[in-house]
Amino acid sequence: MEAVVLVGGQGTRLRPLTLSTPKPMLPAAGVPFLTHQLARARAAGVTRAVLATSYRAEVFEEHFGDGASLAMHLDYVTEREPMGTGGGIRNVADRLTSAPDEPVIVLNGDILSGHDLAAQVAAHQAAQAAVTLHLVHVADPRAFGSVPTGADGRVTAFVEKSPEPVSNQVNAGCYVFTRSVIDGIPTGRPVSVERETFPQLLAAGAVVQGFVDDAYWLDVGTPQAFVRASADLVRGVLASPAVPRIGAALIRRSARVDASASVTGGSVVDADATVAAGARVTSSIVMPGASVGAGCVIESSVVGRDAVIEAGCVVADSIVGDGARIGAGNELRAGARVWPEVTLPDRALRFSSDV
Repeated sequence: MEAVVLVGGQGTRLRPLTLSTPKPMLPAAGVPFLTHQLARARAAGVTRAVLATSYRAEVFEEHFGDGASLAMHLDYVTEREPMGTGGGIRNVADRLTSAPDEPVIVLNGDILSGHDLAAQVAAHQAAQAAVTLHLVHVADPRAFGSVPTGADGRVTAFVEKSPEPVSNQVNAGCYVFTRSVIDGIPTGRPVSVERETFPQLLAAGAVVQGFVDDAYWLDVGTPQAFVRASADLVRGVLASPAVPRIGAALIRRSARVDASASVTGGSVVDADATVAAGARVTSSIVMPGASVGAGCVIESSVVGRDAVIEAGCVVADSIVGDGARIGAGNELRAGARVWPEVTLPDRALRFSSDV
């Protein structure tokens, strides 16, 4: 079985982390986020995947190569101009090897999901569907388009965002296509599967099936969600074949953590990073080579590669970019973002800011 993974987005909501690294390649639980998706797909029976790349396309192949380390074959297609979800899928069609009536899984590269992918494929085949969508229930569907289904599980409509949603079922961003449907997507122009392909299939009377599975599901497109995803993987809230052991934290052997420091909540202290005496790191990612000074408090945040957080700082719900230096006694809170290579003097900030 084969899959298409859409990894072409620029990840603007995760800047400055994505200035040099594509969002799916940011480290979650110590490995690129995409590793978890591919490992879970492999566990569900996927032996071949085509990565639909665009932004910083070379980074993917440099890291994963032919996929041998994941016991699968990887291929790469670069999208030169934005083509939307449908256009991105169609752009890789000539690299697919599945027969016209065989299933092809399509994954969005910014979704972490624990749903039963093999069961979704089985449901697709049982229904002889054109496409089968993973659907989840959300507490407040007003921020999403709704996808209602009938008693037989067939999708009945695709409804845009509304203050009064018709259903709390929403599109979770994982699809099983019958290969021939992919080949029927128009070429040479942007296409949205959500706004064009799926509604057209419904209008033509094709079977568009819903697969409802309310297992763990998270869109990791924001800093807060990305940090949560990493912490949940480390703690085993969601199991991943790419995380060999779970616990309160993941601390690399080459990292240096003082005996009086506290690292908890699913935090990662990556290779060659340092956490000094009395510091407290909770539910955060300290990237390779970064330094957290004495007495610092780091909560639900990302400290970028080779960044330096000097003594007595508080960094909460914030991002410190690669190579930045935060002087002693600063406080960054509630969405603060420090861009790469910035130097912040001692006690310059006591509030949220972009610098």
